Amino acid sequence: MSRLAVFSLLAVSLASVIVQGSGQQAPIFRSTADNVPVFVTVTDKSGRLVPDLTRDDFEVLDNGKPQPLALFDNSPQPIRLIVMLDVSGSMSGNLRLLREACGQLFARLGPGDLSRVGTFGEQVTISASFTHDAAALDASLPTAIPENAPTPLWVALDTAMSGFATPEGRRVVLVLSDGKDSGPRFGQRFLTQLDIIDRANREDVMIYAVGLHSRGATPMLGTGRSLGDVLVAGLPDPGLGRVALETGGGYFEIRPRDDLGAAFARVVDELHHQYLLGFAPRDRDGKPHKIDIRLRPHDLKPRARKSYQAPKA
Repeated sequence: MSRLAVFSLLAVSLASVIVQGSGQQAPIFRSTADNVPVFVTVTDKSGRLVPDLTRDDFEVLDNGKPQPLALFDNSPQPIRLIVMLDVSGSMSGNLRLLREACGQLFARLGPGDLSRVGTFGEQVTISASFTHDAAALDASLPTAIPENAPTPLWVALDTAMSGFATPEGRRVVLVLSDGKDSGPRFGQRFLTQLDIIDRANREDVMIYAVGLHSRGATPMLGTGRSLGDVLVAGLPDPGLGRVALETGGGYFEIRPRDDLGAAFARVVDELHHQYLLGFAPRDRDGKPHKIDIRLRPHDLKPRARKSYQAPKA
């Protein structure tokens, strides 16, 4: 074995020992040309989180080929969280619900977590900087919602990903919406759910989504409206769940009478109880690669991002 190979092996082993052996907050694991980070949520048949698995319980496949794990860690990882809130017209009756739920979310952030708050409706805006200060985050929440504002959902998620100015930290977007994407305004780039999935996987961004059933009145059958139109009128965008699951996040669909704060709390709880796996890219071909996570306890369900962009040699 060459000196370079020996040195690389020792470096990877040492990093793994440091991460697993430290009782302090785990260091941030960044995606580089030599490693691919995968955060995995594991649940049982009842949907409860399973936090006590070992390295040997996991298998990672890169384009169908098993890869050795260079890193395994199940300690809480610091989060850089951008919360994007729908302030379109259909959300006008949900302002109090939204603000109270966000307050619960901010209170559950860990000591190493930082967050920003964004809104999307007439405009897409994000607070100036990341902070752990719950009062500052609360001050960034909307105080009013215009009645006729649109729902630029995909533009909002694209803007949120640009809000991570540096690759520092573990990047997560949490989006709440009750409507379907209204498309771009004049002069804006047209985006689809596939564009959002591709960018998130290229840039190691995990997206969580909460789809809220709209409070608005259900339209009646009539001229120009099919039964299908009526049935889906009050539902969130059907692409929202796919975006979340393809990027390794989770999707929760709730009704206005349900506990939105509990849904937000579940997101933070998951983020603090995920497994971090790291492996070397199988081929440095600059192409998208499929990621598949398998568990040896076959009755458990893993959830992680579905792909990554391989580096180019």
